[in-house]
Amino acid sequence: MFFQQVFLQGLILGASLIMAIGAQNAHVIRTGVRGEHVFATVAACIVIDVLLIALGMSGLGSLIESSPSLLALARYGGAAFLAWYGWRCWSSSLRGGASLAVSNQAQALTLKRALATVLALSLLNPHVWLDTVVLLGAVGSSLAGEQRGAFALGAMTASVLWFSALGLGARRFASVLGRPAVWRVIEAMTGTLMLALALLLLGGT
Repeated sequence: MFFQQVFLQGLILGASLIMAIGAQNAHVIRTGVRGEHVFATVAACIVIDVLLIALGMSGLGSLIESSPSLLALARYGGAAFLAWYGWRCWSSSLRGGASLAVSNQAQALTLKRALATVLALSLLNPHVWLDTVVLLGAVGSSLAGEQRGAFALGAMTASVLWFSALGLGARRFASVLGRPAVWRVIEAMTGTLMLALALLLLGGT
């Protein structure tokens, strides 16, 4: 039986977590503005979220919470990657309009590299694991067995809708968002966000 109320609960909770500004969202916006493998990036974000939500519903979240070594590895590894990514964004912002050379960037950013970036921003970012595996998994696991599928489907649907809208929206307004001045602000904001997330991870907050 399909539980509409539980589905909506998963949809709303999933959306509230996924829509928060984070590394995944910032990267999707960047790829949308630059027109670099937008569909593949969006699809990869959705698939990763769906798989992590499924893992959370299977009880993996409890295992992660009970393992200090896994939490430490996620924290320091994630912080290192986010710091590097933040520095890269700030460097691009300081270079200005040169980063908007679409033809050169399209040649430099292969599909393999684009997907690798998505995987790193998702799987090396503890916030993604906390939101999808731990938090959504904990809420979903607290429901009756026959309701868990509807809750998980709702959370997964939120991921599909959000990343699709974000990627297509950024692509649709690329002419505005891609202007040199606006782009520099986007890159600077993205870099600041990544560095802030890295500091939060190192601080244990």
